[in-house]
Amino acid sequence: MRLNEQARGVFIIAVTPFTDSGELDLPSTDRLVEFYLERGATGLTVLGMMGEAPKLTASESLTYVEHVIERVAGRVPVVAGASGAGLAPMAELARQMMQAGAAGVMVAPPSHLRSDDQLVNYYTQVGQAIGRDTPFVLQDFPLATSVQIPVQAIVRIVNDNPNCVMLKHEDWPGLEKISALRQAEAEGRMRRISILAGNGGLFLPEELGRGADGAMTGFGYPEMMAGVYAAHTAGDAEKAHDLFDAYLPLARYEQQPGLGLAIRKYVLARRGAISSSAIRLPGAKLSPADIGEIEHLIERQESRLQEMNR
Repeated sequence: MRLNEQARGVFIIAVTPFTDSGELDLPSTDRLVEFYLERGATGLTVLGMMGEAPKLTASESLTYVEHVIERVAGRVPVVAGASGAGLAPMAELARQMMQAGAAGVMVAPPSHLRSDDQLVNYYTQVGQAIGRDTPFVLQDFPLATSVQIPVQAIVRIVNDNPNCVMLKHEDWPGLEKISALRQAEAEGRMRRISILAGNGGLFLPEELGRGADGAMTGFGYPEMMAGVYAAHTAGDAEKAHDLFDAYLPLARYEQQPGLGLAIRKYVLARRGAISSSAIRLPGAKLSPADIGEIEHLIERQESRLQEMNR
C-alpha cells in the first residue's frame, strides 16, 4: 500500500509508548494501534515530532516501525518520519522502513533553510536520495522548525518531485495557504496533492472548509478528528463544528508548548491505550495541578458529549 495524492481521512500521529524505566513498550504499541483504528484512524504516522523520534536509536526506530506495520497488517497505510540532518542516513532509514511495509515517509526541512531556492534544492535532493519510487510527505511546521515555506516554494517542490504526494500543513495561521495551494491546482500551476492538517486539530473545521483532505495530527481523543471529518464529508458542517466545540477546551490545553506530549500521554494512559504515560528523558512532567486541570476538562467534555447525544 503506497501513499498517493488521493489520500484522505485521519492519519493519527502516534505516540511512542515507553515503560516507566524508558524502554520501548511493544505490548502497549499493540494496544495503541488498535485504539487508534477503533476510533476511526484511516492511517497512522509514526516517528513524528510528537513520537519522540530524536530520542530513539536507529535500531529502536526500525524496530518500532516494523512492529507497528506488522500489527496494522495492511488495514491502513503507515507513514514513517525520516527527517534527519544528513541525506545518507535518511535514505537508509527510508529504504529500511519502505522494505518493512511503510506507505511513505515524512520529511521536515532542516532549520537552516531560508530562501525558496534552498528549500526547493533540498527537497529535490531528498526526493532523489530516498528514491523516486518512495512517496514522501512535505512537513510544513514553522513553529517547530523555524522554516517558513511559502506557497510558491511548495508549488515548485511539488512540480519538481513526482514522489512528493502530500503536504502536512501545520503553518499557523495558515488557512490562506491551503486556499492558495488549491487555487494553484485549479489554475493548472501545480498538480494535485493530498493536504492533511496538523496543529492538534485546533483549526480542523476551517481547514476542511478550505480544501484540506483530512488531518495528520494527534490528540488524546482521536475520535474527535474522525467525527469532524466524517460530518464534514457528509456535508454537515454544523455538526462538525458542534462536535469540535465539545472537545476544544481539552484540545487547546493539550497544545501547550513543552507540555503537550505529557498531557497526551497522560490521557492515553488514562484511557487504557498505553500502560505508562512516561516520556523518554529529557521531557516534561505533569504537576498535580496540571493533572487536576486535565481531569476537570475531561469531566466537562464527557458531560457535554452526553448532552449532545440525548
